[in-house]
Amino acid sequence: MLIDSHCHLDYEPINKDLDNILKKAKKAGINYLLTICTEDKSFNKILHILKKYNNVFGTYGVHPHEAKFYDSLTVEKIIKNLTYDKKVIGIGETGLDFFYNHSDKNLQKESFIKHIKAAQETSKTLIVHSRSAEEETFDILSKHIKIKKFSILMHCFTGSKKFAKKLLDIGCYFSASGIITFKKSQEINEVFKFIPNDRILLETDSPYLSPEPKRGKVNEPSHLVYTLKHISKIRNDTEDNISKITSKNFFTLFNFNPT
Repeated sequence: MLIDSHCHLDYEPINKDLDNILKKAKKAGINYLLTICTEDKSFNKILHILKKYNNVFGTYGVHPHEAKFYDSLTVEKIIKNLTYDKKVIGIGETGLDFFYNHSDKNLQKESFIKHIKAAQETSKTLIVHSRSAEEETFDILSKHIKIKKFSILMHCFTGSKKFAKKLLDIGCYFSASGIITFKKSQEINEVFKFIPNDRILLETDSPYLSPEPKRGKVNEPSHLVYTLKHISKIRNDTEDNISKITSKNFFTLFNFNPT
């Protein structure tokens, strides 16, 4: 069993051929998928996908890139959107992206905190995007988790080992994407050797970040097998064991019962 813990099935070009994309994923051993919301128009498409495909689950959230368009977003709206379908099992993706800065930093922080408060009130897992913002991301997460605990998944984690250690101390989980298969990703490989078994998940971030040997092509959930192979190699473990571990972690983190 494999689980793609982070993909964007509403995005083109994979959305145009979703039936075939999901058939290929099933053939590759991908049992469940979590399709991630980035804005309201994304969420509307996701709700349709959840109704059509039994093995696909979803989230609601506003990506930090889009924060400038959602300055009026409220904690109440986030919570309300979680109720539209019982298969909406997470909040995000949210967080901070100071690499591109498509939205003002303060607006990103305000949006991030609203998502955190919604996670605290609902006990839904928070999916966090963090790029070029390690210190600020940790400061916000650690401050709020002291007020009230909530579950955190650091998606597509590419941070430093120092950052990972600090995040482990507050109970975070980490998902590995195809980036770890890239030739210049030795530092990330070292981080994922260090993270304990019970804190690792796998993702594609489809249609982005296709792993080697598919790099440069449109990514899709079936490509998760290449990330699995790489993680197994660097951790000196079997693919079967890593698939079991990461699936169990997903079920635990999202309070999800596959039966």
